[in-house]
Amino acid sequence: QGKVRYIAASNFTPARLRESIKFSEDNNIPAYIAVQDLYNLVDRKTYEGEMSQAVADLEISNIPFYGIARGFLTGKYRPGITEVDSKRAAGAREYATDKNYAVLTVMDEVAKNHNVSLSAVALAWLRAQPSVSVPIASARTVEQVEEIVQVVELSVEEVEKLNAISA
Repeated sequence: QGKVRYIAASNFTPARLRESIKFSEDNNIPAYIAVQDLYNLVDRKTYEGEMSQAVADLEISNIPFYGIARGFLTGKYRPGITEVDSKRAAGAREYATDKNYAVLTVMDEVAKNHNVSLSAVALAWLRAQPSVSVPIASARTVEQVEEIVQVVELSVEEVEKLNAISA
């Protein structure tokens, strides 16, 4: 009936995504234009590799969820901090590793250079990825909204530095 203009897939395997789009094309029905997958600066393995290659090959985009890693990339989770007021605190703690704390340290430098929040840096890094059209981030307070609506354009050097530390 034409009520749906665009559709996207979430949490598909690359093979399933390719198969679905081929089926749509073969049957002249709307095909997925995007995927919605877990992807952020400290959780790259799920998306990068086969899925990012499928997205590129199929010329669609990614609309990643958990763009700020369940709040970890806001900077409120640091070594020695045991209590954080958040419904996602338990999930964010899975990111509490020395490697990811090092990512926060580099993000601190970038955020300071641009006078923005760490959340803004995390979302800017996602927007700098070629296959990402727009990242998804959520907020439950006005202060959190103010952090995620800050828009910053990272330099190539900053993106490369973040890539290197988070790889």
